[in-house]
Formats: sequence, structure tokens, C-alpha cells
Amino acid sequence: MTAIDIVRDFCTAWEKGDYEALLDFFTDDAIYHNIPVDPVQGKDAIRALITMFTASAERIEFRVKHIVADGDTVLTERLDVFVLPNTTIELPVMGTFELRDGKIAAWRDYFDLNQYMMQLQAAQ
Repeated sequence: MTAIDIVRDFCTAWEKGDYEALLDFFTDDAIYHNIPVDPVQGKDAIRALITMFTASAERIEFRVKHIVADGDTVLTERLDVFVLPNTTIELPVMGTFELRDGKIAAWRDYFDLNQYMMQLQAAQ
């Protein structure tokens, strides 16, 4: 599998809602930086962060608009869709994935947290 295939499979896997299975995509020492939140390292810390921001979601989709790779570095332009009980939030995201031995060793997502919060507040 190519680096793009791995990242595309990772993005598609979110739709299944099995967030524990997502950890299989990461190296044991992976770093996840969901900017503007502080970065975390290791599968346990990644699990905790994913659990925190998926707790209220009924479903999450990563809709990949563009994806390119340079060796083991993959860039994605996505629309992340959070289906919540009372609303759906659509968040434009740019993501950088660095792979090592077929696994994600670093993942950085860049987005506007205020855009997410405004959509969330509008639904309340």
C-alpha cells in the first residue's frame, strides 16, 4: 500500500465509529497534534484525545477533498463532519501525516477552533 492508501483508509475508518481500531494505524510512539490543542504522544494519549472530541458525536466523517504525498508525508484537505444529536458541524481541515513503516508516526491537523465552536453554539 502507498502512503496515500494508508491515510485514505484511516480517513474512511472514522465512519465506522470504532475509534479503538483507529489506534492500529499509529506507531507506538506516534505524535498527534490537533492544533490548537497541545500535542500528545503515544497510543494511550491519542486514545484519550480522540475519546474527548468524539464523546458527543453520533458519527464522524472525514471527507477528503484533496490528498497528495511526497514519500511518506501525506497532506489532506478535508471536510470533517461531526454528526451530533442536535446538529451537524462541518469543519474545513488541513492535515499532515508522516508515516514510518506503513504506520502514522505524526499527525497534525490545522483548523479554526472558533469556527467549530460557533457552529456548536448556534445549535444550542
